[in-house]
Order: sequence, then C-alpha cells, then structure tokens
Amino acid sequence: MTVQPPIPMRPGFKAPEQVAFHRTELTVILSLYGRMVAAGEWRDYGISNLRDVAVFSVFKRTAENPLYRIEKRPKLRNRQGLYAVIGMDGQVLKRGHDLKTVLRVLESKLIRVVD
Repeated sequence: MTVQPPIPMRPGFKAPEQVAFHRTELTVILSLYGRMVAAGEWRDYGISNLRDVAVFSVFKRTAENPLYRIEKRPKLRNRQGLYAVIGMDGQVLKRGHDLKTVLRVLESKLIRVVD
C-alpha cells in the first residue's frame, strides 16, 4: 500500500471558505430561540456552516425535520437579500437584507389570543 503525501498549497491558492453566522447575528437568532423555548414552541437547534450557505435549523423534537431554517447566503446579498426564513415544507416565508426584520415572521408565532 502506497501512502501519498499531501499536496502542497500553491502560492495564491485560496481554499474554499465556509459561510458562518457572525456573533452579532447569532445573538439575534439565539435571543429569539430562547423566547420560543420559554414559550414551549421549540426544543432543539442545529447549525451548519457550508461552503455557500450557513443554516440555523430549529426543531420541535430532536429526531425530526426542522420546523424552520434560517439561512445566510452571501451570494444573494445584492439580489433578494442575505437572509431567509424557510418553513418545513421548503417555502420561503421571508427574505431580506436585515436579519431582525426577517425574523419577525417567526416572532408572530409567539402572539396568541387569550380567552
């Protein structure tokens, strides 16, 4: 069995970067997440940092599909908006350039009629 040494990096070669949420973005998302957990709506979350998208997934129970996905796609920055909230069925609920504005669609889930 032959073991090949790793390929050295060429000068000027840049490895593909991952898209990730910034600390200020995570503060806004986790603030909403905390309120929804306190209300009993959400129970778990997952974060994925991929090459072209960062995803914050929200779950009602741990072993099922996410209820909502909050996505950050830098390639859409100049078009439809950097952030998107996507429902369980894949439908885009809200898209925009400001994270707080986009997350308002989920905050409306906290408002309930009191009898």
